[in-house]
Amino acid sequence: MVAFKEVEVSEHEPLAGLPFLAPVILDRYFTKEEFLKIASRYPDLQMEREKDGKISVMSPVKTGSGKRESLVIGYLFAWWLKSKQGQTFSSATGIELDDTSIKSPDCAWISPERYAKVSPEEEETDFLQVAPDFVAEVRSKSDRISKLKKKMADSWIKNGVRLGWLIDPYEEKAYIYRANGEVEIITGFESKKLSGEDVMPGMELPLDDLRIRKS
Repeated sequence: MVAFKEVEVSEHEPLAGLPFLAPVILDRYFTKEEFLKIASRYPDLQMEREKDGKISVMSPVKTGSGKRESLVIGYLFAWWLKSKQGQTFSSATGIELDDTSIKSPDCAWISPERYAKVSPEEEETDFLQVAPDFVAEVRSKSDRISKLKKKMADSWIKNGVRLGWLIDPYEEKAYIYRANGEVEIITGFESKKLSGEDVMPGMELPLDDLRIRKS
């Protein structure tokens, strides 16, 4: 399993010379404006700003992880098409949370009530500054499950997300995070589904579709 590596960074070229064979953390405080400049300079890399100002940089995911992420997005979007309620978001969306971190889930949904707080101008010029009602994270092979659990609990749920799915296809486990702090663990994917519960009534994700192919 590949861990994040902390690296010293240059003020002028923070990513210069980095091999990106593994996720890295840029180990100094970056303002939101600096984060925006770096993200614009390196658009092919997924980045998140932590609440302490450090930047986590991830390389693009491998084939299998991309496939599984797209399936979760696809089921969410298919559910949305039936109701056209609220808005869905992809993994490229930056979400600025109350703790000042800027995070990106693998997919998210925000209710009409929350999305009404986003002005048309903000929609085109800034990160989403309202916590989604729902987020999903799908573990890739380079992800540490402990880091994803911390992100789900400390970044998403503590900042107002009502329902979160953390899906680990390598261990065939799904962690369901709820606003009250409860975490339910589903073990084994065969013939099991995740539900949108009362947050997204009628939304279902068949976990069978996220199982890893065996050779």
